[in-house]
Amino acid sequence: MPTYKYEALDTSGGEVKDSVEAMSEEEAQQKIRQMGYFVTKITEVAGTAKKGKAKKAGKRKKGRTFTIGGVGSKQLCTFTRQFSTLQDAGLPVLRSLRILENQMKPGVLKNALMDVVDDVESGSTLSEAFAKHPKCFDRLYVNMVKAGEAGGALEIILKRLADFKEKAQSLKRKITGAMVYPIVVILTAVGILTFIMLYIIPKFEKIFKDFGMKLPEMTEMLMATSRWFGNYWYTLPLFPLCWWLMIKLIRLNKTGAYALDRIYLWIPLIGKLIEKTIVARTTRTLGTLVSSGVPILEALSIVRETCTNAVFERMYQRVYESIREGDTISQPLKESRLVDDMVVNMVDVGEETGDLDTMLYKIADVYDEEVNVMVESLISLLEPVMIVVLGFIIGTIVIALFLPLIKLLEGLSK
Repeated sequence: MPTYKYEALDTSGGEVKDSVEAMSEEEAQQKIRQMGYFVTKITEVAGTAKKGKAKKAGKRKKGRTFTIGGVGSKQLCTFTRQFSTLQDAGLPVLRSLRILENQMKPGVLKNALMDVVDDVESGSTLSEAFAKHPKCFDRLYVNMVKAGEAGGALEIILKRLADFKEKAQSLKRKITGAMVYPIVVILTAVGILTFIMLYIIPKFEKIFKDFGMKLPEMTEMLMATSRWFGNYWYTLPLFPLCWWLMIKLIRLNKTGAYALDRIYLWIPLIGKLIEKTIVARTTRTLGTLVSSGVPILEALSIVRETCTNAVFERMYQRVYESIREGDTISQPLKESRLVDDMVVNMVDVGEETGDLDTMLYKIADVYDEEVNVMVESLISLLEPVMIVVLGFIIGTIVIALFLPLIKLLEGLSK
């Protein structure tokens, strides 16, 4: 059993130095408190520490599982909320981490928490331990925890971080959910058209050949398309794959990525949706970091990385340079012409009143609502557009097939 040396104060204020055996630091502190002492310092004796840690390391290695990839945003959101709740209840950081690690399913996050527990036990700060696992905890997460540790308000920062993660998750879930219906309709339509091209049209082609008819140009084109589908159907998945690869290759170049992101912003309706989504996410991120006590330059650097759009990255880079030179945030925002005047004015007011974080939260709330309305409007608009497009395609196929049938019927009636 590990031995802990401690320094404490008794009821009369006198200093007490002694040692106690316990399974963990929390248990040692509990034993000392039961003796009527107030702990001021406690350290594990070196020999027993190594032995204890060796045993723990062996147990932890057994609990590890082979994993690939990163952590899902939903899982990280749940972990942050639970961690925030445990800290708010007054539990020590180490005990909170152990509780969450034990109840977690095997995966990337559980493996990371095992290392975090070991690092914190070894004397590392929580932010330093989190920083060693960038696949689980990004710069925003680490810096907010670091700010919470420095300000002695970790439970408040974790609550803000949990709120931020939940808001971001909610927005993402709404957009993803709204896109399910049109994607299902489009995939169903593609499936039906593929069936028509591969099985229905060849039968009509055989009938027309048996009668030795001269087919109209529209029908000939339809038959040629059907034959191409029959011979080269396996190449169809290559088109989206080639498109995806081309986009990836363009993005490898900074100029190409900037040009591509600029084109996205110029697309009617879609561009506005992308713009408002990025503004909502980045202003909420910046507001959360500023309110948590992260230095403004570090906060802007983190926000720049979370943009996912080269045009907005360049805008936040200008804001970063403006702040570094002692200027304001609002001026480079205005010059970029990427955000509405409302955003510029609210940021300006926030800077003047010293209430920037509140203003940034308000901007994010307004834009979140606008994104929800735009997504619903786009879905409403997609329905008639899809009906018209599908109607045109099916109508063209029907007309192309019936033109020779009409000629055949006319020939038989003579």
